[in-house]
Amino acid sequence: MSELPESRIFIVDDDLSVRRGISLVLNSAGYCVEAFRSIRDLLQADDFNIPGCILLDVFLGEESGLELQEAVRTKFKNIPIIFISGHGDIPMSVQALKKGAIDFLQKPVDDKILLRSVEEALKYSHALLKSQMGKDKCMALVNSLSPRELEILKLVITGKLNKQIASELNIAEHTVKLHRGRITQKLGVKSVPEMIYIAERSGIE
Repeated sequence: MSELPESRIFIVDDDLSVRRGISLVLNSAGYCVEAFRSIRDLLQADDFNIPGCILLDVFLGEESGLELQEAVRTKFKNIPIIFISGHGDIPMSVQALKKGAIDFLQKPVDDKILLRSVEEALKYSHALLKSQMGKDKCMALVNSLSPRELEILKLVITGKLNKQIASELNIAEHTVKLHRGRITQKLGVKSVPEMIYIAERSGIE
């Protein structure tokens, strides 16, 4: 049984026997599996905010898994790709891994190798989702600030003192202190380093 049972595995292969074979192995291990004949069908599926991975064939008739890899990664940001191929070579596997794939497996795929690769991909997906949730939380906190509070936050994290901020914004130092008090309250922090951490996680520089 999988260590991360609440997950979803997407299989993309134009060979029905391959889809059925891999699905059987993964279902037997306790995974929830969805199979697609083409990448286009996969891209029409809903994104899922749970750990998962995509088993993607390199050659899909007129489609190329490698050529559409970026489109898949863009839609499923936290779901890593495992390429599978019966005709792969070293340069091809290197290209796939450089572009973000987590593994490259040769057909016919050994069951143990497949399950080990999927488990590693799910753990990575879980870490990506956890990181994304942290970023989303920080962004929500920053978005709760008023325009003036955000302006002051950006100056605080550069190391400027209240007096310097007041001078730059042409407001009273006491006003800066009041805004900083509200900022720390809204962000739930007690120090500048904590402010910097939240700002960086939310994309503020």
